[in-house]
Amino acid sequence: MKRWLMVSAAIVALSSGAAQADYTLHVLHINDFHSRIEPINAFDSTCDAETEAKGECFGGVARLATKIRELRDGLKADGQNVIVLDAGDQYQGSLFYTTYKGKDTVEFMNAIGFDAMAVGNHEFDDGPQGLQILVEGVTFPVVSGNLDLSQSPELKDKVGDVLVLDVGGEKVGIVSALAMDTPETAAPGDKVIFMDDMDSLKADVQELTDQGVDKIIALTHSGFKRDQEFAAEVAGIDAVIGGHSHTLLGQVEGAAGPYPTMVKGADGAEVPVATAYAYGKYLGHLVLTWDDEGKLVKAEGQPILLDGSVVPDEKLAARVKEMAAPIEQLKQKRVAEIAAPIDGSRETCRAQECEMGSLVADAMLARVKDQGITIAIQNGGGLRASIPAGVVTMGDVLSVLPFQNTLSTFQLKGADVVEALENGASQIEEGAGRFAQVAGLKYTLDPSAPAGSRISDVQVRDGSEWVPIDREAVYGVVSQNYMRAGGDGYKVFAEHAMNAYDFGPDLADVLAEHLARQGPDFTPKLDGRITVK
Repeated sequence: MKRWLMVSAAIVALSSGAAQADYTLHVLHINDFHSRIEPINAFDSTCDAETEAKGECFGGVARLATKIRELRDGLKADGQNVIVLDAGDQYQGSLFYTTYKGKDTVEFMNAIGFDAMAVGNHEFDDGPQGLQILVEGVTFPVVSGNLDLSQSPELKDKVGDVLVLDVGGEKVGIVSALAMDTPETAAPGDKVIFMDDMDSLKADVQELTDQGVDKIIALTHSGFKRDQEFAAEVAGIDAVIGGHSHTLLGQVEGAAGPYPTMVKGADGAEVPVATAYAYGKYLGHLVLTWDDEGKLVKAEGQPILLDGSVVPDEKLAARVKEMAAPIEQLKQKRVAEIAAPIDGSRETCRAQECEMGSLVADAMLARVKDQGITIAIQNGGGLRASIPAGVVTMGDVLSVLPFQNTLSTFQLKGADVVEALENGASQIEEGAGRFAQVAGLKYTLDPSAPAGSRISDVQVRDGSEWVPIDREAVYGVVSQNYMRAGGDGYKVFAEHAMNAYDFGPDLADVLAEHLARQGPDFTPKLDGRITVK
């Protein structure tokens, strides 16, 4: 594995004079940017010009650049130490990624001036070749400590597992880990070997400690729950900067906890865990202070909302507009009109019946109903945005369904359908994307039951009636090619599907056409197809 040793003039403190006993480091960080190159609206999808003119947009790479530059320059002018980190998932989520496949990411991240990035699972959406574009293009280290890339011709010796930054004359170590289920949620291929994340972090921290590094940050893409476990079990980690779960922390409505969240570490010390939601809506700002013995004595900060008060960087905004021109025509294509917003939020679609999940599943089922298909199953994690009321453009639809998945139809025994639903509910406490949104099917979910026994009262349609599913009967099912291939843990689709056809129409086109058929009075509704105890 490649070890990075980086001494950057850009991050050496500018102050001079006598050294102070305490050492303070400002960590600016983002995670799960998901190709939101353009500003986003309140629904986390691309903001239109009218909403931007009202000052009601958030984020966007040009606004992010402004705030990072403002903070970094101001802090350095005051003699402070600053690093800028990304906890992964720059890729996937807008037409910019669909069009430029990471080349835009490289350009904008270099322009902003990141100091390090962790690999996210979506960096593998286009295989190792997709990540290769990123790691060969950026001017800063990309790390992921639990990946063995020695067999990967595209990535060998291009991704580090530990990193040492010289910041103001002090060595700051970076260790990293990527979610272990990435082979199920992306496409790393069989040449990318995953090692145990906890063991890898412990070994990498020990390596840095043996080098005399006593200030160590874990930059991870494993989710807030796992990050807290890292903080509790890996001795020597001073802080965890994470991503993957899109968790909001801080003194804001809807936050999952304080920023940072403090966790009692393996050696008894309190370890701060910080993450900054997603989509570039917030910039995390964590302030860490160590004493002269290398002991963390203070951790404080808050995420910064990148709202209309932050003026986008003019140069980058102009470049974004230039790169958006070729895809603007497709984005602006009007496909439907709706009377009320459609909720596709992560919080609902990964835990319960949600409006977008029901709509997409209904659209899938409607498209293939004349093929003997009676059940639709769509993973909640495949739904990436909500849609506001009013005119719906193809850009709105592609913000919801950016993955270019195609419809898959197949036959499955009733017992295997139930097994698929159990998989969908197996990681609900982690907010995992495998949660099953359905059509032509009803089920009851008990999140408090052990994984594998959370599903009951599964019913299917028999004419106009609902009847219990027959575990031995064979049903026609529609899903999409990612899930059919075993993505998000749906191995039962890959292993037990019969008469499968994976090359149907693009799911985004299916949704657009379905919405168009509903008419301008369409209002989404929940009908009780998923009951949560």
